[in-house]
Amino acid sequence: MAAAAAAAAAATTGNGSTSVGLLVVMAVALAAAWFASAVRPPPPTPCGTPGGPPVTAPRVRTRDGRFLAYAESGVSRDGARFKVVYSHGFSGSRMDSPRASQALLEELGVYMVAFDRAGCGESDPDPRRSLRSAALDIEDLADALGLGDKFHLICSSLGCHAAWASFKYIPHRLAGVAMMAPVINYRWSGLPRGLVRQLYRQQPLGDQWSLRVAYYAPWLLHWWMSQPWLPTSTVISGSGSFPNALDEKNRLMALSTGMFHKRARAATQQGVQESFYRDMAVMFGRWPEFEPTDLGKEAPPFLVHLFQGDEDGVVPVQLQRHICSRLGWISYHELAGVGHFLSAVPGLGDRIISTLLPGPAGNSSTAAAGGVKL
Repeated sequence: MAAAAAAAAAATTGNGSTSVGLLVVMAVALAAAWFASAVRPPPPTPCGTPGGPPVTAPRVRTRDGRFLAYAESGVSRDGARFKVVYSHGFSGSRMDSPRASQALLEELGVYMVAFDRAGCGESDPDPRRSLRSAALDIEDLADALGLGDKFHLICSSLGCHAAWASFKYIPHRLAGVAMMAPVINYRWSGLPRGLVRQLYRQQPLGDQWSLRVAYYAPWLLHWWMSQPWLPTSTVISGSGSFPNALDEKNRLMALSTGMFHKRARAATQQGVQESFYRDMAVMFGRWPEFEPTDLGKEAPPFLVHLFQGDEDGVVPVQLQRHICSRLGWISYHELAGVGHFLSAVPGLGDRIISTLLPGPAGNSSTAAAGGVKL
């Protein structure tokens, strides 16, 4: 009893420093536990599972057992001269494409398959998603559909990280590649730092902070982006205006008609963490294995075309020029008066397809498409 009384007295006197310290430790532990719980994203709800969205698209299995949803266009797979895989951009889906005309696809004999990238639309999430897995998903899709030893690849915007990864990990499977306004990671070491800092500071504050979090603390993205008092991505909210007139017109139209939010819901139906935020972590996080400028000056055994608008409000044209000047094997096509969303430009889809694929006579139409060497 005496010992207990002494301990109680110590907790209420100057001799109670140990008890105060214990209370501080407990408070810190509780705060840490609360924060860990708050920043933990909810689990995904994969399509076809109890409580998850229904499966409405055809799907194939990857080597690790996940499903990839896809959509086909152009001519039949069996009768095609060219087989093309399309990788969509941020908030996109398997229903996207370069929007080439059906007449051209039939004339050239083009079969095209677009797919929901991992975690987007109806493709299963991949908690280990990486640059390598992006390339391997493309290879698995091509193998499951029997596209042959080699196929062509077209990638758009943020989906172009899959093109860079394919150059690194599956170059032996590629017959040719076209990239449409590929998104840039401002922290790639091969970019000129002074110019990068200048252009980075021109981005909206919310976009600057979103990219910082994606790079330094990708595990924090879900919590950060859900806090209304923090600066968050204008790309996700649709609140950022574009310098190009057509891009801005389409942004306002998509918001007013509800199409912007409809596309976002379709892309994130299995969870925003495994779609939008995983995209941001892979594209804008660390690239430990390679960066585009590490790919070297030796040309791959296939043609690579890069199309970039000079009024792009998402990807600074100056940085795109720098990358293409470092990689002389890229045929760079700078488009005057064009913004970021290239598939919305009338006739450009036909130009991209015609540039990438040889015509019926077997001659590539690169010269007619206006390639620019920097």
